[in-house]
Amino acid sequence: MTRTRKPLTRTELAPLTRAALGPGRTLTGVERLRGGTKKGVYRLTLDDDSTAIAYVWSADEDYWDQPDPDPRDVFSHGTGLGLFTAAHDRLAAAGVRTPRLIYADATHTHLTADAAVVEDMTGGSLEDALARDPREAPRLMDRMADLLATLHAHTGPRFGKVAVVDNGGSSHGVSCEQRITDGALRCVAEAARREPRAAAVRRELEDTIHALAAAVRPRDRHTLIHAELGPDHVLLTPDGQPALIDIEGLMYFDVEHEHVFLELRFGPHYDALRVPGLDEARIHLYRLSMHLGLVSGPLTLIEGDFPHPERMREIAEHNLQQALSLLKNAV
Repeated sequence: MTRTRKPLTRTELAPLTRAALGPGRTLTGVERLRGGTKKGVYRLTLDDDSTAIAYVWSADEDYWDQPDPDPRDVFSHGTGLGLFTAAHDRLAAAGVRTPRLIYADATHTHLTADAAVVEDMTGGSLEDALARDPREAPRLMDRMADLLATLHAHTGPRFGKVAVVDNGGSSHGVSCEQRITDGALRCVAEAARREPRAAAVRRELEDTIHALAAAVRPRDRHTLIHAELGPDHVLLTPDGQPALIDIEGLMYFDVEHEHVFLELRFGPHYDALRVPGLDEARIHLYRLSMHLGLVSGPLTLIEGDFPHPERMREIAEHNLQQALSLLKNAV
């Protein structure tokens, strides 16, 4: 049976708004912003026309319908107030801009879900800015490169989600490359169950993953990365400075994992973010793994009631073609 999901109303969000922004404030408007698949993102408009953003973590806001994730699995379902606050605090300590946390509530006193209220970044997304005015792209991408240099200058003692590692914990697995390899093999299995073209080359994909993994040499450096960083996950301040959002997946990991995703999502703008010294063996393994994940993930998501399946099918198709191309070149 398809779940009936209804956006939260002004009445439902009013107690959270008063707790976060003061009892004298009146909530006059609520808009659920498009794009979130793991949490609800709502713009709150107040009686003086100021705005803030509410994040809501609940089963009704999460289209993945995943069981409670194990945070010690670095690639487990990255959602929840605990992951968010840990990531927010780590970015603030690192000097990396993210929307300022105004209020966090895990007590369900004001809303029947974990929730947080953050500042509303009014400069729009980097993705929209790059499309709107290509002449501004070099300046914006230089600022993005500076933010990444600050982020990637920080390291951790072990790989894993920031919420785990900064609390003295450790993650499942022995290395970043082993976790990527295991995840890629799972993605092949998931994709093969849902897509005949993936099933037809399952053995070849698995053999290629193992061969690429065998070429990776050990390393003990674990870099602070966002892990899903595209221009849609960057908002701009009114003066055009970038700020990271969707930060729950923040982790210590191989920086190559970040750069493979950056290259995919930033496309022709990626050259401004390119850095020397990346490990090409890791790049090859992580690139194939990423494409496989972007086949199995979207195909899994649209089996539920995600409201925009066409876009997910497009993502899955594009990445399947990329994975098949990498397989062909590896043979």
